[in-house]
Amino acid sequence: MNWLSDITPPGIKKIFRNQSDSGDTLWTKCPACSEMIFNRDLEANLHVCPSCDHHMKIDVTERLNALFDDGKWKKIKLPEVAVDPLKFRDEKKYTDRLREYRKKTGEEDAIVIGVGKVDGVTTVVAVQNFAFMGGSMGMGLGEGIIRAAEEAVSRKAPFVMFTASGGARMQEGILSLMQMPRTTIAVQMVKEAGLPYVVVLTNPTTGGVTASYAMLGDVHLAEPGALIGFAGPRVIEQTIREKLPEGFQRAEYLHDKGMVDMVVPRKELRETLGGLLRVFTRHGVKAKPAAKPEKKADNETSNVTSLPAPTAKANDTVSKSGQDTDGLDKAAE
Repeated sequence: MNWLSDITPPGIKKIFRNQSDSGDTLWTKCPACSEMIFNRDLEANLHVCPSCDHHMKIDVTERLNALFDDGKWKKIKLPEVAVDPLKFRDEKKYTDRLREYRKKTGEEDAIVIGVGKVDGVTTVVAVQNFAFMGGSMGMGLGEGIIRAAEEAVSRKAPFVMFTASGGARMQEGILSLMQMPRTTIAVQMVKEAGLPYVVVLTNPTTGGVTASYAMLGDVHLAEPGALIGFAGPRVIEQTIREKLPEGFQRAEYLHDKGMVDMVVPRKELRETLGGLLRVFTRHGVKAKPAAKPEKKADNETSNVTSLPAPTAKANDTVSKSGQDTDGLDKAAE
């Protein structure tokens, strides 16, 4: 606390917040450029800073509303799983943590599944919720992905996966790691049905998620600046004792190295995904309306005038040897 904090009225403090805060305020500070953004403008811009294009975290429901046509989609209920089978406890019981995050987010686990139309194509979309224990992969998330894959196969619809996770959920131990092969089999089931599986990598996508279903897509898209990797850059630097290159493990770096197919800004994601899905499902790409030609003014005339074609004179035609062609013709006679 400094002297300015002591004299600042409490009401003024509530007006501003950082992007990581969850309070109900009017302004948000961009973590990249420190620009103060009016919350309504930030939501209208899909939580992308208008000054530096930094992509902030976006609520799962907001993402799905922005993706599906007219914001209409149906939520798929997650399967029930065993709660705290290992009776895990650290600073607090695992059951208490689950209860806390379920109350905070309003979701059962770190994944939300929706079905709707994307550019007219019926699509199953699963989105990891980083606000729920860092999007960690546990039994609930694994069962959710399997449920989404089954839904895609039954509807004969494409499967789109939005990843955002810190990796496996330590409170579930080996049961969490078992979700890696289980989700891999679920993705294979979608592919064997001849259906497209598209992965959108968001910030951050790390750990066991990267080592399983996040890197098995037919096409990999990524949001700008997303951190994508298995171990974090700090761990890698401490292990190899070398300084990593600038932008290491970011979406743009991985795109240059061929691990990501496209880096797509959030505002263009719906159009890009819709075009891909229409191609994969043979719906055809919607043609963009042709631009209307500009009308020329009546007094406007063309600056180009036609010139008459040049005519060659017979007496001026000379062969390459310098002799008159008429002379050559007489010799031939």
